[in-house]
Amino acid sequence: MGFSVNTNTGAMAALQSLSETNKGMSQVQSRINTGLNVSSTKDDSASYTIAQGLRGDMGGLKAVSSSLSRAKSVTDVAVAGAEQISDVVNQMKAKAYQAADAGIDTATRDAYNADFVALRDQITTIVNSSDFNGTNLLKASGGTVTALQSLKDSNTGSTTWDPDSLSVANQDMELGKSVITVAASGNISSQASAQAMIDTLTTTQANLKTTLSTLGAASRKIDAQATFTSKLSDTIEGGIGNLVDADLAKESARLQALQVKQQLGVQALSIANQAPQTITSLFR
Repeated sequence: MGFSVNTNTGAMAALQSLSETNKGMSQVQSRINTGLNVSSTKDDSASYTIAQGLRGDMGGLKAVSSSLSRAKSVTDVAVAGAEQISDVVNQMKAKAYQAADAGIDTATRDAYNADFVALRDQITTIVNSSDFNGTNLLKASGGTVTALQSLKDSNTGSTTWDPDSLSVANQDMELGKSVITVAASGNISSQASAQAMIDTLTTTQANLKTTLSTLGAASRKIDAQATFTSKLSDTIEGGIGNLVDADLAKESARLQALQVKQQLGVQALSIANQAPQTITSLFR
């Protein structure tokens, strides 16, 4: 090709190369700034859409974790209350045994009965106090606990999302009910009532074993599910990172290379732009 001042092919080629280098620089700087290799669907549509779906799951798992934490707190409060009631029932039974002794006098039996009544009323106090955020598993009117267990739809035949959940039933440990069979007016004021109370408390102790086992199993199940949810969340977060996170060590090395290319490109363009000036020497 002859000399021409209208068309500078070398300058155009140098400019194209410099533009590509600048584009690469912009891309590397974006990755360094955001820490992401894929920050937009323009970078990689498949990876971006998969990552977005996983981010949605992460948000759902946070809700699951929060729900499990709430259920755990309610259940643990109920466990603490039930364990305390079990201790109180044991003390009540000891008082009943003492009051059932035919060899004690009336004043002594009255003293035992006073202690027994105080312990009996303590059960009501414990039940009423075993409340967390408006839920009380030991009181009949205290409600039950239901918590999200996972993001899985438990009813695949439904057209709407039906969350997989776990629940902890109300134990109703008020006096005179199915678990605590001691009546609200129960006492050991006589030898006969003390003997009858021993049988009542034996039944209550058997009921408490079942209740404590139920609450303990529920607490362990919630703990296990919360641990699994946490591990699952970490795994998904790692998966998102594998899809979209930038390798900053590689990007740093690439940045260094592109900076050198940019400098060389500017020099090449400068040299190419000077080429038409050589034509003037032909007219001297």
